[in-house]
Amino acid sequence: MSEENKGEVVIPKKPSIEKTILQLLKLRNIMSRNRPRFMRMNVWALTRLEDKWRSPRRSLDNKIRKQKKGYPPMVKIGYRGPKIVRGLHPSGFEEIIVYNPKDLDDIDPKRQAIRIASTVGRRKRLEIIKRAKALGIRVLNIGIGAETI
Repeated sequence: MSEENKGEVVIPKKPSIEKTILQLLKLRNIMSRNRPRFMRMNVWALTRLEDKWRSPRRSLDNKIRKQKKGYPPMVKIGYRGPKIVRGLHPSGFEEIIVYNPKDLDDIDPKRQAIRIASTVGRRKRLEIIKRAKALGIRVLNIGIGAETI
């Protein structure tokens, strides 16, 4: 680092990724927009049921499993996104979960971003955010009030 940039911290705006991966991320975004909303059987009729996907494969007479006309679509492998970009953040960064400031040592800021674990308290969260800014690592869930650090 030069003398002029010593006080400044440069946070990468975009990850350094290949053109093909960028195209696949755009394709995944388009596929996600066209993907249907998968529903649990009878969630529209029974208010006590949660609107979460439950597999209809364990039921004998389930209309979703039988793919009857007029019922919601069933989860199938054809709705899956491209294999190369599976698990990547929409920005193109690979997400790494961090529990303490020591975990930041193995992070590559050009292609990885961190997500602070939900079990981390406020004091340690602030330490992680300060250290990440010093190292130029993108924090995906920085939280409200922590942007001023």
